[in-house]
Amino acid sequence: MAETRKIRIEYYRSKNSTPAKHKAVVKGLGFTRLNQIVERVDNESIRGMVKTIPHLVRILEN
Repeated sequence: MAETRKIRIEYYRSKNSTPAKHKAVVKGLGFTRLNQIVERVDNESIRGMVKTIPHLVRILEN
């Protein structure tokens, strides 16, 4: 079976003083606290969410 690609994302800057849409994207990615790292399936929708808030998150190399 084909292995699904994963992407590791780190939430490193606070969502305070950002638009409500950016806060919703942070929550949608599954972040609950600062400096948290989550692993998500690497697909277009997740990449689009990360592209929306590049000033708040960073992609970590595997």
